Amino acid sequence: MERIICLLAGYLCGLIQSGYIYGKAHKIDIRNHGSGNSGTTNALRVMGAKAGAIVFLGDFLKSLLPCLIVRILFREQPEYVYLLVLYTGFGVILGHNYPFYLNFKGGKGIAATAGLIVAADLRMTLLCLIAFVLIVAITRYVSLGSLVVAVIFFVWLFLFGRLGTYGLDRSLLPEFYIMAALISGQAFWRHRANIGRLVRGRENKISIHSGKK
Repeated sequence: MERIICLLAGYLCGLIQSGYIYGKAHKIDIRNHGSGNSGTTNALRVMGAKAGAIVFLGDFLKSLLPCLIVRILFREQPEYVYLLVLYTGFGVILGHNYPFYLNFKGGKGIAATAGLIVAADLRMTLLCLIAFVLIVAITRYVSLGSLVVAVIFFVWLFLFGRLGTYGLDRSLLPEFYIMAALISGQAFWRHRANIGRLVRGRENKISIHSGKK
């Protein structure tokens, strides 16, 4: 029951579409511009650095806060709590990527995944941040940096889960790995068009629109 509650609560939090809300406040539907999604990178390209920062913060916090709340509520169940954090984060990502009230057309879930990563493990956060910044700085491909973070997320949880770092009951490890794989896999699924362009050498490099508010 706790798993379902965390998943549904996460989905409801994920429905707070920062990019869509910010765009509407400035009289545009961001989904009709740029790449067509409502996430941070498209907000950055279409509306500029300020918009990108605000949208990232909104999508980051809507994942970070519920995941931290779950850690607090279930702190007396260390053998179980990190699994529930993954359920919550996955729910947020699904709500962000597939908001029912926007015809299931949302973002790609990377800022929401970042919130989950920070809530789960600050050491993993540091590694992911360094990898993302270096890759984007060198290649200017945000999609590539995002995909590398998704890989690090899964590998880290798999390795440190086996080592007992998260205090999980051993019987819960397979489920823990499945949830980590679903979260990482969602990033790859949402970036499938980007992956195709990366393979063909035609992916868009990051650039900031000079213009809007």
